[in-house]
Amino acid sequence: MRPIFRRRAGRRAALLAVGAMTAGLLLTAPQQATAGPPNLLSNPGFETAGAAGSDMPSCWSKSGWGDNDFTFSTVADAHSGTKAMKVSLTRRVDGDRKALVTENTTCAPTVTPGRQYDLSAWYKSNTPDVSVTVFRRDTTSGWQYWTDLQNPPVSAGWARTEVRTPVVPPNTDKIAWGLSVYGVGTLTSDDYALEEVGAVPPQPACSGTAEECAKGKWQVIPAQNPVRSMHAVVLNGGTSQAGGSGGGKVLLIAGSGNDIAQFNAGTFTSAVYDPANGSFKTIPTPVDMFCAGHVQLSDGRVLVMSGNKGYPSADGSIGYQGLKDSYTFDPVTETYTRTNDMNGGHWYPSATVLGNGDVISFGGLKEDSTGNVTAEKFSAAQNKWLPMNEVNQTWSYWGLYPSMILMQDGRLFYSGSHTFGNGTPGTGASIYDYDANTITDVPGLRNKDERDESASVLLPPAQDQRVLTIGGGNNERNPAANRITDIIDLKKPSPAYTAGPDLPQGLVDTGTGKRPQTGAEGKMYVSAVLLPDGKVLETGGGLHDRADPVFEASFFDPATNSYQAGLATDPIPRTYHSASFLMPDGRVMSVGDNPGNGTYNHNVSIYTPPYLFKGARPQITSVIDTQWVYGDTQRITVNRPIAKAELIRPAAVTHSSDPNQRFVDLPMTVDGNNIDLNVTSNPNLAPPGWYMLFAVDANGVPSIATWVHLGGPSALAAAQEQPSAHEHTFADRLGPAKQNPAQRDSVPVPPSVAGCDRHYGTANVCVPTRFPAEVKATTKARCEWLASHAYPKRLKVNGSDPLRLDPDGDGYAC
Repeated sequence: MRPIFRRRAGRRAALLAVGAMTAGLLLTAPQQATAGPPNLLSNPGFETAGAAGSDMPSCWSKSGWGDNDFTFSTVADAHSGTKAMKVSLTRRVDGDRKALVTENTTCAPTVTPGRQYDLSAWYKSNTPDVSVTVFRRDTTSGWQYWTDLQNPPVSAGWARTEVRTPVVPPNTDKIAWGLSVYGVGTLTSDDYALEEVGAVPPQPACSGTAEECAKGKWQVIPAQNPVRSMHAVVLNGGTSQAGGSGGGKVLLIAGSGNDIAQFNAGTFTSAVYDPANGSFKTIPTPVDMFCAGHVQLSDGRVLVMSGNKGYPSADGSIGYQGLKDSYTFDPVTETYTRTNDMNGGHWYPSATVLGNGDVISFGGLKEDSTGNVTAEKFSAAQNKWLPMNEVNQTWSYWGLYPSMILMQDGRLFYSGSHTFGNGTPGTGASIYDYDANTITDVPGLRNKDERDESASVLLPPAQDQRVLTIGGGNNERNPAANRITDIIDLKKPSPAYTAGPDLPQGLVDTGTGKRPQTGAEGKMYVSAVLLPDGKVLETGGGLHDRADPVFEASFFDPATNSYQAGLATDPIPRTYHSASFLMPDGRVMSVGDNPGNGTYNHNVSIYTPPYLFKGARPQITSVIDTQWVYGDTQRITVNRPIAKAELIRPAAVTHSSDPNQRFVDLPMTVDGNNIDLNVTSNPNLAPPGWYMLFAVDANGVPSIATWVHLGGPSALAAAQEQPSAHEHTFADRLGPAKQNPAQRDSVPVPPSVAGCDRHYGTANVCVPTRFPAEVKATTKARCEWLASHAYPKRLKVNGSDPLRLDPDGDGYAC
């Protein structure tokens, strides 16, 4: 059983001081949108009996699932009137039981997409395992689970719970809801209400040019990045801080920076960028962290694992080699500290933080350039990598930077996104159950062997458990990158990828100037960034492996499954070794570009999304507590009405990959400018650590983020084997698990895995093993392509000449 954290009983005592702290503010602040009559529910107090022969009141139904013993009864112990509903669980293996508004045309209230509704009820309970559960009717696909909004605390006497829904999604015409009991105990409830939030937000006034308000704006900052940053991590500003707004320094890791001369000289670099003053500080770096893995630990330190032990040999007979070394970076002291070693080298490893704060890692290349088949686990409690015999092993090779996304029940979803490689086994995507040590394929991923350098993100909000996979290519065959996007809903009993909308097209520079993309041309090395308004910015990328940058950006809207094309584009090419990520002020920063000719672009771009040209931003004027616990209720005050609040985990991105990126919705209970935020009780939805807290108004304009810390050592120590709402309800009808390979040391990986022919030039120059299809297989055409892409002249030939680039045999190509 996976550990689940208990919610605290009741609200923090600090909330009692809110009235005194905010009274002056509330006298002058604009009034918060409030709900009001009429109550849209029929028979909200259970007073009207059901039809003859029914044992439930009118417009109410018995609902629930799973293996449990339960009773429903209409009782006289009412909050008002003469009747209330009592639901009891006397035995529970899994599942829940609830009295639910009947899902039919007569009883379920009609709602309007784009609006919000306040749900409230009076209740008594002797169990903390209660949640406010909401269903919605999609006009196309019918009734479906929507979300859990709140965990009301235990209450011996009548208490009122109230929570505001998120904005009703498109194509929704009705909702139904009830209080779910998912642990042994009794819940009595009465006097339900559903009221529409009445105030309509004013239309925003454009504070920039018409183009900026529609497309956003890119700026290249004056300062240049001093290091060849292959990795970017947004820092919480220091583990000693108790929160605070704005800030958000960025750790940029180069190691040797894909430069063999720097490697041979032992010159390894990192830098910290401070957005407050635009400065860069170079950080001493102990080993070559080029192509390492990284993830943020629960205390705010950055765990950096593996890296580059050695470059390929000149003739390509030996490939890249992985380090076993591991370090943590402390954002307070801005220094690296060595941990114990991993069990083996992992050049290009995955890194996923788990619900208990541990980190699990797969894949990459070992010290001898073979593929690593062992899983590694870093224990947060012990602050060390565990011995191999203490970690479950499937002896599977997951490739390089496999995208492993934590699911709501603690399993891992391999999305099919990876870096370098071909012949992806099975369907290309799968679910790994660490406890059972089983891998089960999921179907539907298109062009599974052309998802190299694609991007995968857990779509907002994390509670929806939907993953989007964008574009990609194949660095070995080197076709034009594709436009494919696929979406999977992991809540379904048998999840499968379905086709998403094609990626919008832009301009591509193939070495002779920009031209419009045509046909099926898309991009690889794409960046995907979760934004506080709930959309995904995709930007950057290239048409071919390490070449031909694409200038295009768009928003993906999870509510409509559609792209908003034609955004402003980054003027700097962003292909291999580039990264884009969200800053605490709501802007997006982009760094890096390392094409095959071995050059590196040190320009830094900042994108201001359209939402920051829509007038004044809402402000979080106070946060009672920045140390948050799972299942807690946390109060903030705002200066004007907001529509939603969320936690966004700060980026730790490299090579289009950040599997820990997530946007966690915080259901709200609204009382004027006081907002009570309901924190998820499930740490698998929001693993412990520092998060950016954003408040967002109805026009999608976000506040500047406030840093809050979720979980932490005290919460981790208090982990209990307790139930959690809706755990194990999804992805529970998978096909048969695959048979794990027998124990083995590694798998063979060709030295050309990076898609580079090492017979030419130096290790940091990547002459493609296969040129793009439109380049004729002649010396003249290939040399013209290399020249148009600014490769060094007269590349030295190392040994043989497989691409026939040295017809005169003088030992130099072209």
